[in-house]
Amino acid sequence: MAIDSYANRFVCDLHAYEPGKPISETARELGLDPSQIVKVASNENPLGPSPLAKEAMRAALEEAHIYPDGGGWKLRSAIAGRLDVDLANVVLGNGSNEIIELLCHSFLNPRAELIAAEHAFVVYKLMATLFGAKYVEVPDPGFVHDLDAMADAITPDTRLVFIANPNNPTGTMVGQEALDRFMARVPDHVVVAFDEAYHEFLDDAPDVLKYVREGRNVAVLRTCSKIHGLAALRIGYGICSKGVAEILQKARQPFNANAIAQAGALAALEDGEHVEKTRAINREGLAFYEKAFAERGLEYVPSVANFILVNVRGGDRVFREMLQQGVIVRAMSSYKLPDWVRISMGTPAQNLRCLQVLDSVLPVAAV
Repeated sequence: MAIDSYANRFVCDLHAYEPGKPISETARELGLDPSQIVKVASNENPLGPSPLAKEAMRAALEEAHIYPDGGGWKLRSAIAGRLDVDLANVVLGNGSNEIIELLCHSFLNPRAELIAAEHAFVVYKLMATLFGAKYVEVPDPGFVHDLDAMADAITPDTRLVFIANPNNPTGTMVGQEALDRFMARVPDHVVVAFDEAYHEFLDDAPDVLKYVREGRNVAVLRTCSKIHGLAALRIGYGICSKGVAEILQKARQPFNANAIAQAGALAALEDGEHVEKTRAINREGLAFYEKAFAERGLEYVPSVANFILVNVRGGDRVFREMLQQGVIVRAMSSYKLPDWVRISMGTPAQNLRCLQVLDSVLPVAAV
């Protein structure tokens, strides 16, 4: 009998997450020069890591033979100080994705439910499936979370509600009033996870940390992968009410945040200049694409993050044909958006190249 007959059925039935296609794989498969490939598929920082972070990581390599601080005291203290919370509120993760997994480890089982928006980050559904829980998907008219409908969906079996704000892959955001109205309806048996991976790109961000300070059952997820340019290091964190944080600390692996990543993140948090440069190039990129899509009559979703969703009337085809020319975008079929692709903001030169290649593969009527 095949070994999968003995494995957990909900694991075997899982469709594994497919990240954006790597540059190295594209170059190898298509015989292209890696330096000529433009990857705008994974919402990465086109400016690269913070210079301060690179310097700190090089120094940390000298002690790579020593186990990291398993409690992450320096980094957690810095985060707590910046955000005006206690050290006990901060949990480090191997990317903020690990905080998602720790929440699911801690609160999901085959009798539990997880609620998320229809076009939210696909990992929420993968995690619910992995733990055998019921995944409740709430429609999001106009690609914006309908928090009133999500509150209506809560039952005695609900354990987790995920609110991605800004949302990936749509780039949309819900405001303070809707969040406060939603939180007023959330019962004590539910943990609300605010996934704020793109928080630093916002000009006027809603305040969800106040729920942490109030002691509500919440977890606010943030990452150093996006605006800080440390995606390869896998370092993120959760700011949680103390009760939730204590549970997640028990669920995480020892040394889950490596010493090089901790050093890089600590330095990156202090590099305000790099953050502002990234925000500026991101604003420029969004304006460039919105103008270009409007001129071409292409439907798109106005974004407040570092990517934009555009209807190209056949996302998988456009992805494949752009890939042949060395430009990597993200097809959206896995998000039930088969006509759309998501494009990350690059440098001005990368954005221009992406648009030129996109033009070359669109139907004639669309350009």
